[in-house]
Parts: sequence; C-alpha cells; structure tokens
Amino acid sequence: MLAALLIFFATLALVVWRPRGLNVGWSAALGAAVALLTGVVGWHDVAAVWRIVWDATFTFVALIVISLVLDEAGFFNWAALHVARWARGGGTRLFVLVMLLDALVAALFANDGAALILTPVIVATLRVLGVRSAAVFALVFATGFVADTTSLPLVTSNLTNIIVANYFGITYDRYAAIMIPVDVAALGISMLALWLWFRRDLRGRHAVSELAEPAAAIVDPVVFRWSFPVLGVLLAAYFVTARYAVPIAALTGAAALVLLGIAARGWRGGPIRIGRVLRDAPWHIVIFSLGMYIVVYGLKNAGLIGYLELAYRWLAGQGAVVASVGTGFISGVLAAIVNNLPAVLIGALALTPPVHPANPMVHETMVY
Repeated sequence: MLAALLIFFATLALVVWRPRGLNVGWSAALGAAVALLTGVVGWHDVAAVWRIVWDATFTFVALIVISLVLDEAGFFNWAALHVARWARGGGTRLFVLVMLLDALVAALFANDGAALILTPVIVATLRVLGVRSAAVFALVFATGFVADTTSLPLVTSNLTNIIVANYFGITYDRYAAIMIPVDVAALGISMLALWLWFRRDLRGRHAVSELAEPAAAIVDPVVFRWSFPVLGVLLAAYFVTARYAVPIAALTGAAALVLLGIAARGWRGGPIRIGRVLRDAPWHIVIFSLGMYIVVYGLKNAGLIGYLELAYRWLAGQGAVVASVGTGFISGVLAAIVNNLPAVLIGALALTPPVHPANPMVHETMVY
C-alpha cells in the first residue's frame, strides 16, 4: 500500500513539475516501470489498462490533429474575426461572444484543443482591436476556464468523457442527452461568475475598423470548404454508430486522415505544413495515458480505492440528490489534488461494481 502511494505521488510530482522539461509521457512511463518492477502492478494489469484507455487516447490525438489542420487552414482565425466583428466594439458583448465560441470549440474539438489553439488566436485578435491589457487577461483567463467547464456535452469533448463512457458502456447519444443540459448550465454559471469578477476590466469600446475581413484569414480555401462537411459527417457518424460498438477512435481517425489527405492534395501539397501538424500532435499522450493509469491501477491493487468505494456506497444510500452532489464534490477535490485524468479512473474503479445495484439511476447519476 505504501509503495503504491509513493509511486503515485512521485509520478504525479514529475508530471506537474517537469524537471528539466521532462515530457509528461516519460514521467508517467517511469512511474509505470517502477510499479511493474516493484510488483505493485502486473503485466495483466497493463493489458486491462490498455483496454480502458486506447480508444480515448487515440480519439484525443485524432481530434487534436483535426484541430491543428483547421488552425493551419485559418479556420479559427476566421471564426475569431467574425466574433470580434459581431461584438461591434462592446466589451461585454465581446466577452459573451468569445465565451460562446470557446464553448462551441470545446464541445467539438475537446477542451485541450480549445485552450491550446483558441487562446493565441483570441490574443492576436484582441491586440488588433486595441483591447487594454486588463481586458486581455480577463478574456484569456476566461477562455481557458470555459474550455474546461464546457467540455461536457459530448463524449468526445474531453478525454475523461471518453474513458467514462467506454468504461461504463454509455452510448454517444445517451451521453449527449444527459450532459448537454448540464453543459449549458455550466456555461451560464461560468460566464456569470467570470463577468462579475472581471466586469470592470471589460468596460470600454474597441476599434472594430482595424480588423481584417474574416475571409482574409483563410490560408487554405480547399481545406476550409471541406471542413464543414467532414465535421458534419463525423458528428452524425458518432450518433448513428452509437449502438454498434464502433470505436470512436476509428471514426475520428478516419476524419483526421481525410482532412490530412485534402491538405496534402497528392504529392503537390497545399499551403498547410503536414509535417508540422503531425509533429505537433500530442503523441506523448498515448504513453502518458497508459503509464499514468498503470500507476493508478496500483492504488486499486493495494486496496486504496476500496475506501473511496465505501464512501460512494454510503452516498448512494442517501438518495440521488445527495449521491450526485457528494460524488461531484469528491471528484472535484480529487481532480484538483491529483489531476483530472488519474481522478476519473480512480472514480470509475471505485464505482465498479455498481455501488447501488437496487437503484441503477442513482449509480448512473454518480457515474456522470
């Protein structure tokens, strides 16, 4: 038990602090290697973890590749320029529209894609508008915050969503039906809280006349035009294939390959740098997911997750409201301490088997 705890927190420390720029993937791989060498986990556990994380991990990589291709094509700059123009120079209106764009990008391209790609685009647009530094900080902070809080509506909106949905067999359409209203509520509450905090910084008018035409931001018109049908077909495929156990990674990977193929356009190539897109893709997340979850599995083998299971069983016995609120707070605190990715697997393992077999609805609520 002590060995499992030490390996877990040592690995987490390496992931968070990144000494000498150590990649998070290698930090997690080192922790997994130590867990295997000390017997905290076995090779059969590695296979079990791989079955849990492979679909989520490769889906995430494919989504980021799609995001990078569209970013290179000028898609997100085009969208940001439209949003800035619709604001008509108003600070509060600009805040609302940027947050709505952020929420839409987070829903379709995952929270990491929204934060990593949209943030520099927003900053560049704000500089052209002549927005003062305090307002820039407010909007950038809000962009990162809302990218996380609105990564709820679809299974593919967050790596953790995919893991939970796959682990508990939740279909894409069922997940969306439950979580889209939750996402709307989270967006509304987040926007209100952030506006109350930053409202003084958001005052003032901006020079919209200095903005370029949105069409000028499009670098590759062919990829830009094709992005809409490709994304539309991909989203429809998620729902259509929801009940046929088609791996989400297969669908997302196919869409990524189509966009890469369009961007390459045979041997001639287009203005998009395919090599850069593939180089910038988060391949390290494959190693990180496998390594970190192997370390988490060591906590399960040591019996530590059993204590959380007991807490969840008690909450489940108090009814759906107490169970959902209690699970939410436990998950939130746990994610804040150990990062959301390990926290979601710890929670999933603690909720297996069902903590309230007599009332499946209570258990499902706790899963979400």
